[in-house]
Amino acid sequence: MKEGYDGGPTLFRLVRFWSRRWAGQASEELTGELRHVQHIMVIEAVATDTHPAGAAPAAGAHEAVTVGTVAHRLGLDHSGASRMVRDAVEAGYLVRATSERDRRRASLRLTESGQELLAGARQWQRQAFEELTASWAEHDRRQFASYLQRLADDVGA
Repeated sequence: MKEGYDGGPTLFRLVRFWSRRWAGQASEELTGELRHVQHIMVIEAVATDTHPAGAAPAAGAHEAVTVGTVAHRLGLDHSGASRMVRDAVEAGYLVRATSERDRRRASLRLTESGQELLAGARQWQRQAFEELTASWAEHDRRQFASYLQRLADDVGA
């Protein structure tokens, strides 16, 4: 690794900054209430495509999203994810149904309101990226975005 390059601490400095400031800001702008950041986190976890960018899932590989899936994607224990899912269902962002594959499990899907909140969150995220990299050359912005996608795909694999 190049001398002076210290990507790990830099990455986590950005993550800490984002999670403390931007998550709340996005929630307040999109829902009108700061405390609803958990709804955005849950709908993102439910909607997350775990396949690499551009890759289609294998035939029959579609798995229902469960509370366990949300727990894994958010790095939470099952009970914490269950509470967040319950709150998102009560807020009208998710529907909880019996899984077709295993009747003992609940599968989760976004409601129309959940899809609208997700679309707003994704637009807000794109805008934040554009603002943060506004002074960069277009090539650098695209390259950085591709590296972020690669990292996200590798982490989600």
